[in-house]
Amino acid sequence: MSTKPKTLRDYHARRKKLLKRTRRKRILLLLIREKTKIATLRISTIRVEKVRISPKEGLAVLIGTQIGAGVLGLPYAASKVGIIPAIGVLFGVMILLLFTALIILKFSAEMNGAQMSNIAQKVFGRVGGWSMYLSILITSFGALLAYIAGMGSVFSNLFGVSETFGAIIFWIFASFIIYLGLEASGKTELIMSFIMLLLFISIAIMLFPHARLENGLYVNLGGMLSITGVAIFALGCHTVIPDVYRGIGDYDKAKKVVILAFLIPAIIYAIFMSAFLLVFGKDTPQIATQGLKILYGRLGTIIGNLIPLLAITTSYIGLGLAQQSNSREFLKLKKPIAWAITTIPPIAVYLAGIKNFADVLAFAGNTGDLIAFILLPILMWIAEKIRD
Repeated sequence: MSTKPKTLRDYHARRKKLLKRTRRKRILLLLIREKTKIATLRISTIRVEKVRISPKEGLAVLIGTQIGAGVLGLPYAASKVGIIPAIGVLFGVMILLLFTALIILKFSAEMNGAQMSNIAQKVFGRVGGWSMYLSILITSFGALLAYIAGMGSVFSNLFGVSETFGAIIFWIFASFIIYLGLEASGKTELIMSFIMLLLFISIAIMLFPHARLENGLYVNLGGMLSITGVAIFALGCHTVIPDVYRGIGDYDKAKKVVILAFLIPAIIYAIFMSAFLLVFGKDTPQIATQGLKILYGRLGTIIGNLIPLLAITTSYIGLGLAQQSNSREFLKLKKPIAWAITTIPPIAVYLAGIKNFADVLAFAGNTGDLIAFILLPILMWIAEKIRD
């Protein structure tokens, strides 16, 4: 029997009924999405803003996420072990992080571009989501504490004030910007990251004429934990891998991009780290570039402190904004409370006497980053293998 409408009135009535059904389905779908929504946890404010990006743009996003203030602590951490063990640890960490990054890429691709927090929660339930949040919280706390300590040293060198006073002034200024939410665009942050990358390479070139092989040829395994933590901190970019995958839209292309995104920074870090170690040896400063004042006097002092001024300020604000957002979304907190949780504990611990830039970076790498970027991905990989 035909179901076609016999009159125009029947046609309009049927059309109206279908539209109502469609609207109800859309509303129901939105409600389901809202109820199942999981907070996206980040440690970087760099995001893929375009629907589609090229592999080169994806590579730029991943490298831009890695390049920051953490690089400045690598030479000091390396000086605790010697150049050969340091390079070995750096590339060992790079291989391990690349392995876990590819795990995240695979899970994200299988879950239609899911973020790390979503992946952890889907694999381990609410425990996974909380584990991811707490690990990123620890990383953020350690990094912000290190940045405050670093800027205290920078302000002291540039303006002749005490390190504590300089750290407090920096904290007030940068934390106020975080509260206001004055977030730079992803494109701006990428540009800043690549400017810093060029500066790091330029400084390494400036240092090599002063290098002496004997300065770095020693072995002290007592500092292995420190160099490992700083290397983990400096190379982590896992949280933006799902964004890059969705932007590229092809798993095989994204995989090649991820591999290059770890190889390129590791090689550059090795050159930068080696340059300082071959010049200063065991006397490498905590903030590596500050050693330039020994070679170039007042000019070296200015250059050696302006670079960390730029790197640490952008890293502090970017990380602080990301963590403030994490707390607001995951814990459903109001902005003032999320801001206080993010910014007050680091300055309180600094004023209590924890003021070593590189060692605090190592703490962040050996705790929060270790959990988020190594342990959780490996556990998710193992869980999948067991289920199969």
